[in-house]
Formats: sequence, structure tokens, C-alpha cells
Amino acid sequence: MKAVYPGSFDPITYGHLDIVNRALKIFEELWIVVMSNPRKSPVFTVEERVEMISDLVKKEPNVHVDSYQGLLVDYLRSRNIKVVIRGLRAVTDFQYELEMAIANKSMCKEFETVFLMTDERFSFLSSGLVREVASMGGDVTKWVPPNVAEALEKLRSKGKQFML
Repeated sequence: MKAVYPGSFDPITYGHLDIVNRALKIFEELWIVVMSNPRKSPVFTVEERVEMISDLVKKEPNVHVDSYQGLLVDYLRSRNIKVVIRGLRAVTDFQYELEMAIANKSMCKEFETVFLMTDERFSFLSSGLVREVASMGGDVTKWVPPNVAEALEKLRSKGKQFML
């Protein structure tokens, strides 16, 4: 069975990768889809995020990385995928994720959302926190893979303002 793990992944963190690894224990094939979120101002372009994620999962033959702008249900239909994976860090994530799951279900009854709790080591971790700490020159290497930490440092050294 196939599943989609959508998100903005700006940037991808070890918390996201924990969800990927755990989803692979349940599903035969996983699509990580970088979605455009009009409520967010990304630090990295969609293409940069796809490239960073692709580098991280290149040894996983059952993981595919894609991007999409539009409704998630339309993407699911286009790939004939019926399951969405969503990671939860804490109860604060649940309200938003529940609303999205219900909205997706109301648009397409055959889709299901599977919630996976992140490992407790990452329960505090968010891409926003990573961006904030990195923008001030802090060490984020315990929260993100090396290629992501390097990309963040490169942006900071060029003086790019991180949108928080």
C-alpha cells in the first residue's frame, strides 16, 4: 500500500525523518510531497526543499519525493493513493491536523489519514524553531541533517532574513 507524507518541510528535520522511517514500517511505498502553503513564507524554495529531501532518502528505493501546489486530495487522486501520513508532536498539533483530516475526508470519502506520534526526542522540534535558532547563528546540527544545516548556514552567512 502507498501513502503520502505531505508538508512544507522548510526545512526538513530529524522529527520529519522519524515519521518517514516509521511510516516505511507500515507502508510499502511512501511519497514525501513538498506542498506550497499560502500561510507560510518559506526560507527555501520548493525546488531546494525537494533536493534536500531527495538527498536524504536516495538510498530508500520505496521513497519518492515530489512537490505539489494545490489541494492534497487532487494530488492523491492523481497518484491513486488513499492514505495520508501526518506526524503529531503534541496535543497542540492535533486540533489543526484533525481539522485537515476531516476537510480532506469531506472532499473525498475514500481517503484516510494516519497519525503517527513523533519520537519523544523530537516532540518539541519544529521547522520554525530550527529557522529561528539558525537565523541567530545557533547550532541546529542535532535537529537537522548535515545538508540542511549547511544550507541554513549558507543562507545566514549571505545575510538572508529568515521568515519566522
